[in-house]
Amino acid sequence: MRKTDKKTENAIRLALTEACEIALTRYPGFEWLTHLVDYNRFPESLTVVCVFDTTANLAKTDQQALSTLIQDKLAAIEIRVKNPRRLVRFDSEESCLAQHEGRWQERLSRFTVH
Repeated sequence: MRKTDKKTENAIRLALTEACEIALTRYPGFEWLTHLVDYNRFPESLTVVCVFDTTANLAKTDQQALSTLIQDKLAAIEIRVKNPRRLVRFDSEESCLAQHEGRWQERLSRFTVH
């Protein structure tokens, strides 16, 4: 990872931490988020995955508002993507447990941009 990539990674981490803290108070059932990125294809490869406790809580949440929150936090650090609809993905602990026996690393690999 290049030095500039490390700086960008740290800025993304801080921006997403802010978004996560807000989401924890605004969206019932929201638990955590993570991001995946290939810096050789940045920013198009950036994907943020928001995880809820259950599929029911995920279905009830305002996904567009949460996506906008994340986009705004990234825009504040000058990160903008061409296709914002691909930026944020949603999942649940319940689905991971049922389909991947709780193995998040395996499950998140399906979100990786190639």
